[in-house]
Amino acid sequence: MTALWVAVVVAAVGAYLTKLVGLSLPESVLHHPRVQRVAGLLPVAMLSALVVVQLVDGGRRYAVDWHTAAGVGVGVVALLLRRGFLVVFAVAILSTALLRFFLPS
Repeated sequence: MTALWVAVVVAAVGAYLTKLVGLSLPESVLHHPRVQRVAGLLPVAMLSALVVVQLVDGGRRYAVDWHTAAGVGVGVVALLLRRGFLVVFAVAILSTALLRFFLPS
């Protein structure tokens, strides 16, 4: 088993355990104002992480192209329209992929 597969398995187990902990929390914790605030900021944090991953290429250099910028713009518009977490990611990723497919650099 390579280091990559170990990382994939560890990430999968970690994601499962995080989800299990979230489902096991009492309702009083989930309705706490601080938890609600953090949950509201998660789409912004995740979109930022997606942007950083897309901007850094394999050589650890920044590589910005107009496809990525347009996808981020579409994601920001979805955030401003108060769309859900998955919708923001789906439209950002899908728009970037479609632009790269139909209008390659």
